[in-house]
Amino acid sequence: QVQLVESGGGLVQPGGSLRLSCAASGFTFSNYVMSWYRQAPGKERELVAGITTTGGSTNYADSMKGRFTISRDNAKNTVYLQMNSLKPEDTAVYYCNAHYSNSYVTRDYWGQGTQVTVSS
Repeated sequence: QVQLVESGGGLVQPGGSLRLSCAASGFTFSNYVMSWYRQAPGKERELVAGITTTGGSTNYADSMKGRFTISRDNAKNTVYLQMNSLKPEDTAVYYCNAHYSNSYVTRDYWGQGTQVTVSS
């Protein structure tokens, strides 16, 4: 069955770094646009970053530009999010998303999320 399993979250001090991973299985990973979203308590889920199927193009939310880097390894069916210069406002549950669409079908898969807490 389809699985997206995030890992790498945890507690980090302001200014620190974390690298999130999302391991995919049960679908053709290289056909899917991959994204990271996050949701802080009391807030809506928001897009953090996205990457195209080949990794040739990426996009970031404005507040993450220059600090976060999304990448993927299609041979390992894994997408990564390198987060640097973390701030307390980056505290949230981070979710991995796989998206596919064509003229006939749209599919979205979500992971269970990994908690990132930025605090001194």
